Amino acid sequence: MTFPNREPSPTITLTSDFGWRDGFVAAMKGVILGINPSVTLVDISHDIPPQNIAHGAFVLGTTCGYFPRGAIHLAVVDPGVGTARRPILLVTPDAFYVAPDNGLLTYVLMAHQARPNPGVAGTTEEDAVLRPTRALLPEACSAYVLERDEYWLKPVSNTFHGRDVFAPVAAHLSNGVAPDALGTRVEEIVCLNVPWPSEEKNVISGRVIHVDHFGNLASNIRSGDVIGSRVEVEVKGRRIRGLSLSYASANGLLAIVGSHGYLEIAERNGNASDLLGATVGTSIRITLID
Repeated sequence: MTFPNREPSPTITLTSDFGWRDGFVAAMKGVILGINPSVTLVDISHDIPPQNIAHGAFVLGTTCGYFPRGAIHLAVVDPGVGTARRPILLVTPDAFYVAPDNGLLTYVLMAHQARPNPGVAGTTEEDAVLRPTRALLPEACSAYVLERDEYWLKPVSNTFHGRDVFAPVAAHLSNGVAPDALGTRVEEIVCLNVPWPSEEKNVISGRVIHVDHFGNLASNIRSGDVIGSRVEVEVKGRRIRGLSLSYASANGLLAIVGSHGYLEIAERNGNASDLLGATVGTSIRITLID
């Protein structure tokens, strides 16, 4: 495949659940700058809830598209560090993604029309939505298992691959090392079982796939499914008539298309997740009114 064009010192973004109290983020930045002192580093977020792969996947997937072509996205939410889970490099027509192969790149893949293989239903709503499965790579993308340890920091800690594997690989990419020099090409990677909404007659059934900092409930229903229609939204037994144009244009609960392009449920000046007791996996039902 043709790799994205890159500037000599492109942007590397960082996304993790490391927080800011400890030195984990700084250590990764130090490794990168030691290999390429001229690279531009941008933090997407380091406040991903600990070990929450699905949250990190949504944040990365709804943010990465705003960066210049050829950007390198380094993402580490890695509860399986030190196990048999694979370190992976995903190459799309626009960018490079260095991450553990655990579903963290789910929404990046979905943006390129990949669909997860059908998953096995879980024991809870959240588990059913987020159970890891595998997805074949879209034709425009390629992926490589990062096996070439000459591009790693030595010695490699079993508990900090962000510093010892992912950061140096991202830095070497920024210096122009070719993706196929970093490991072996594979045809599928791990993907979370994010459901696609179903539609029957005038009813669209979906689920919550993300809860943000404000307690807003983002669903898997895209704007194109509801824009231009009169709707009634039902969640946790509560019904909302119509779509709001802003968070301040309704009192109490409201339905709105968020900036990420998904339908979401919010509470004006409040927290919809807490109010409804809703979380990832909660069902949402939309009736299209003639």
